[in-house]
Amino acid sequence: METTNEKNLAAITHLSALSQYCIPFGNYIFPILIWSTKKDKSEYIDFNGKQILNFQLSMFLYTLLLLLIAVPILIVTIFNTIPIDTMINDVDAAFNHLSIENISGIIIVAIIAIFAVIGLKIAEFFLIIYASLKASNGERYKYPLTIPFIK
Repeated sequence: METTNEKNLAAITHLSALSQYCIPFGNYIFPILIWSTKKDKSEYIDFNGKQILNFQLSMFLYTLLLLLIAVPILIVTIFNTIPIDTMINDVDAAFNHLSIENISGIIIVAIIAIFAVIGLKIAEFFLIIYASLKASNGERYKYPLTIPFIK
């Protein structure tokens, strides 16, 4: 049976990942700090620390892969659609080249990838809140679609 202190610390470990919105890489730094200081003292905190770190690493990997698909496609499409001299000399004319007729099917893939990244970030936010609530109730929660980097 987990103590109230362990439950609270496990919930804080999950919630500390939300620091990414205020501090760069806070979603890795704070969970690692909490997990590494308490993992030997509590198996429950060890489990929750591994879960949040694996989830954050998985989200980073998924976001990176989606952006590696979207960004090059968007850049290539823009440079193939708009002549370089138009981009440099006449910005207004450059925007006229970006019409529906000039958008190819491949750019749809890039747009879908960008929306998938946005969806991942929204899901990440709510899953962290949900996991922290489960941890504060003493339940073991495993994030969906998480790659177990740390076992």
